[in-house]
Amino acid sequence: MINKLKSALLKPLPGIQTHYEMAPLLRQRLDIQSLQPQNFIKSAVMILLCKDKNNEWFIPLTQRFKYNGHHSAQISLPGGKYESSDGSTQITALRECNEEIGKIETILVLGRLTNVFIPISGYMVHPYIAVCNEVNPKFNIDTKEVKSIIKLTLTELLDDNIVMNGILNNGPGNKIEAPYFKFKKHKIWGATAMILNELKVILKIEKVL
Repeated sequence: MINKLKSALLKPLPGIQTHYEMAPLLRQRLDIQSLQPQNFIKSAVMILLCKDKNNEWFIPLTQRFKYNGHHSAQISLPGGKYESSDGSTQITALRECNEEIGKIETILVLGRLTNVFIPISGYMVHPYIAVCNEVNPKFNIDTKEVKSIIKLTLTELLDDNIVMNGILNNGPGNKIEAPYFKFKKHKIWGATAMILNELKVILKIEKVL
């Protein structure tokens, strides 16, 4: 699976169209290529492919704590803001992954997906995909930033029946109509769902699983 996915990431990506399949319904369509660096904040996230004790592939997602802000209690990929000391957004993704879910020694970066711009916060997100060579890795979360880890299996991600539509909370007094992935009791939406949807489409097109 890893070799097939790595090869697929070298091909033209399905891109922004797959993002808008999971974007909030009133989200403005922007040409992100035309945005100037002074108009966004660079950031990066990591899709870390892991195997559990039953040899099933999963992606660790992080659940945020509730707070007075736009992304309160949302489900996210490990990631954060680019720092000049990083030198590259790939290093940002690896650093933030280590900080949020614990240092895992055996990570191999396979490639990257299409960038996602988040208008409400001004972040330009660079999504990377890596594989963890350690089976059933032990996560050591940063309890200041992460409430819990949610293990989304690739089998669940590929199931079209988990795609729903609804009204979602985006901070105090701000509700948004949007599609989302319903995984157990969780609703995965926004930029995280948009990024995961591109991965889902690649996995299906390439028949990776």
